[in-house]
Amino acid sequence: MTTGRRPQTRLGSLLAALAITGASLLLGLPAHADEPSAGAAPASKEAPRVDLVLDVSGSMTATDIQGKSRISVAQQSLNEVIDALPAETEFGIRTLGANYPGNDKAQGCQDTRQLFPVGKTNKVEAKTAVATLRPTGWTPIGLALRGAAQDLGKGETTRRVVLITDGEDTCTPPDPCDVARELASQGIHLVVDTLGLAHDDKTRQQLLCIANATGGTYTDVRTQEQLTDKVKQLVDRSNDTYTVAPVKTTGTDKCESAPVLAPGVYTDREKFSEHRVYKVPVKSGQELRASVSVALDRPVARDYGVLLQATSATGQELVRGTDAGSGRTDVVSTGLRWSTDDSKGYVTASPTATKGSKEKPETTVCLVVSNSLAPQSGVLADPGMPLELTVDLASASPAPEGAAMGLGRGWILLLTLTLAGLAFGLVLGWIARWRIAVWREN
Repeated sequence: MTTGRRPQTRLGSLLAALAITGASLLLGLPAHADEPSAGAAPASKEAPRVDLVLDVSGSMTATDIQGKSRISVAQQSLNEVIDALPAETEFGIRTLGANYPGNDKAQGCQDTRQLFPVGKTNKVEAKTAVATLRPTGWTPIGLALRGAAQDLGKGETTRRVVLITDGEDTCTPPDPCDVARELASQGIHLVVDTLGLAHDDKTRQQLLCIANATGGTYTDVRTQEQLTDKVKQLVDRSNDTYTVAPVKTTGTDKCESAPVLAPGVYTDREKFSEHRVYKVPVKSGQELRASVSVALDRPVARDYGVLLQATSATGQELVRGTDAGSGRTDVVSTGLRWSTDDSKGYVTASPTATKGSKEKPETTVCLVVSNSLAPQSGVLADPGMPLELTVDLASASPAPEGAAMGLGRGWILLLTLTLAGLAFGLVLGWIARWRIAVWREN
């Protein structure tokens, strides 16, 4: 990841620090995306909440994942996820198709229930409950999603549903895509991430639809390790961002019409090879800290990158951050920092300042999110991929003192050192010649 106070400077893993600590630094979320926040808001004390919905229908007996049955792979992965759960996470498990063994479809399509309630997890009890599961019935995904929303309840922070299934819903209605849209429209901060154990087009399209409707991600699972790592990652993502519910915003293609963002966490969607622009007012003495993560919720071509630029209102680049990928991760992230001390004349007067006022000028910084992603063959381009943008404003820190800084501030010292070195050389040369002359005389 490349970032810094100049386009060529590196700053290590800035995004990771922003993602973990940014929430505690935020100055409050705006009521609207185009209206900066005027004051601080207390951080939520709610715990992160995750409900895992597991398909236990009859098709989970298939043995096509590294020679193991789908249900045994899911059970082993869940055991590892439960062992690694953070202490603060409230975690639950809901099943579908696990309890009704009969042939009455109407009854089988009502088969969804909590296996383990959402709350502080007794790991032994949770793993014992998972071990009892045997593939049995139908696949009522839509009904299970509604049940998971009830399991998680309502609140101010984002809740996650992680759906693991090997097939499409066999019990429509309700259609699971319609249920996902219904949950998204309720404004309850619910995100559904989907993981597919089967690889047919119908299942893939349905799971993509569910994830897209709620701002979640879709993963095509091929191995047990991939399933375990992905679920752990989603649980960790809930822990990293649960104290702040992201605000939905819509970037534009030009800075003039871009939404104005105050410090906070925002969500948007970006299409392949698109540019999304946002504006942040930065006052004198402030430092802008921004990071972006783009979730690759569908198969993409190898070798890609994401670029986050800070530019002036006239398009002059101030600083940038980049990250590149090769298909081995499902999130690409980068970040940047920029202070008004580096403005070099790009500062614009505040629109509210009056002649003779003592109000300090501010810089309108345009944040530009770009990507070089390309879809694999047959992959839908709409809707765009989920992105999460974090914006923070802090007091600008002075640059560290050092020899390079001292020399950079004045040529006098450099000239003095040069002249001193020249004089020292001349003296040494004169002494050497004098000694040679004395030796010859003697």
